[in-house]
Amino acid sequence: MIAIVDYGMGNLRSVQKALQYIGEEAEITSSPARLDSASHVILPGVGAFADAIACLRKTGLDQALLRQAASGKPLLGICLGMQLFYEASEENGEHEGLGLLPGRITRLKAPGLKVPHMGWNTLTVRESPLFREGESPCVYFVHSYCAAGESEFTAASCEYGEVFTASAWRGNVLATQYHPEKSGSVGLTMLRRFAEMR
Repeated sequence: MIAIVDYGMGNLRSVQKALQYIGEEAEITSSPARLDSASHVILPGVGAFADAIACLRKTGLDQALLRQAASGKPLLGICLGMQLFYEASEENGEHEGLGLLPGRITRLKAPGLKVPHMGWNTLTVRESPLFREGESPCVYFVHSYCAAGESEFTAASCEYGEVFTASAWRGNVLATQYHPEKSGSVGLTMLRRFAEMR
């Protein structure tokens, strides 16, 4: 069973429906115990970093997510969920994240372009659990903050005013700044690959 973390932030049903469409059992839950019993965990999210991390800490879901990462179970953060995996964010002040990925989240620097970055963009990918070498998927973004630049954990990058990490991969921890559940067939392929991880 794939657990989708419900902490009051984001459109969880669209993630659940995408997983069900590809034949996966997916449950929306706010129970740390259910996360512990799941085979895979997804942390989605839309909204402000500070509110999101506060909700996770208040409910104990932050510790449950850290347990999932330490256990080796596949863990995927989507959009705000990806940002929460980093060490810190500068959105509306300085806020500490879960620290599953090194680095910090900063405001997207896109002079002359509209922020939030909203729409379809093509990724430059590296071989990873979500991508195959030679692919150039076009995916759907909605965000104003990002992990700027690239790092050793960058699985895919995108350019919108600046180059930023569009997907990260560190062992069993994966993250996408874009929304695979809103990215058509290529997004469903990524979710299927995540579900197949063991």
